[in-house]
Amino acid sequence: MEFKFGVDSFIWAEVFGEKDLWIIPKAKELGFDYLDLAIAHPESFPLEKARAEIAGCGIIPVTTTTLGKDTNIASPDAAIRRNGVESLKTLVDINYRLGSAILGGVNYAGWGCLSGKPPTDQEYDWSADAMREVARYAREKGDLIIAVEAVNRFETHLINTAEQGVAYCKRVGLPNLKVHLDCFHMNIEETSFPAAVELCGGEYLGYVHVNESNRGIPGTGLVRWGDFFEALGKVGYSGPLVIESFDPNFEELSRNCAIWRRFTDTGEELAVRGLANLKKIAAGIR
Repeated sequence: MEFKFGVDSFIWAEVFGEKDLWIIPKAKELGFDYLDLAIAHPESFPLEKARAEIAGCGIIPVTTTTLGKDTNIASPDAAIRRNGVESLKTLVDINYRLGSAILGGVNYAGWGCLSGKPPTDQEYDWSADAMREVARYAREKGDLIIAVEAVNRFETHLINTAEQGVAYCKRVGLPNLKVHLDCFHMNIEETSFPAAVELCGGEYLGYVHVNESNRGIPGTGLVRWGDFFEALGKVGYSGPLVIESFDPNFEELSRNCAIWRRFTDTGEELAVRGLANLKKIAAGIR
């Protein structure tokens, strides 16, 4: 099975803006098939210029986002939930304009908005009701997958595992809702990489981030990549496998993700070396 790899704009920029447009052709030049544009602030995203750069170099775009305390669709405040719905609808429009087929990330709750308690049915209902409106809006416009990222317990209390992600998709009840798996988070929360992939299966697995257990160079940590790739092949996953990491100089991301040390001199070096490692491992999977 042939795997297609991508890189996240976070490798180079914390908040993607006009000054970062060079990232788009650079990712293609480095040998990546996909570029994940991280869009936390859709209101300031340089849509038309990014679209032109994508068309010019031929890379395949996908996007991720994180909701915040003012756009948290799991919030008890109806006005905040409405803000989140409108923000996500704007992101849906951006994705279609870019030619992206996937919107992933922590798009089902405010990133870092922890209640200090286990998740409640009410929180899931608030989130799922809002997401259902967004997913219907996306379906009316085309074939965009909205993939909910299972992240570790320090970043959300709502979806930490593949099992919770699948349950959330079933609660929303629309076919364009999928699960976004990330190996860094899986290394913390799952008991088996293959079991998590197989639980999602072809029906629910929508997007994958191939991050190492310590967010360092993929292929140099604890993730059992061979087992993971075999499981992806078994369920027929043919979507992007994207490397994501962050520079310790980033302010909000480094604080929220506890990134305090460098694994390479630059994020680009991490991505390039990781790509070479993962391609070598994937080449041995039948």
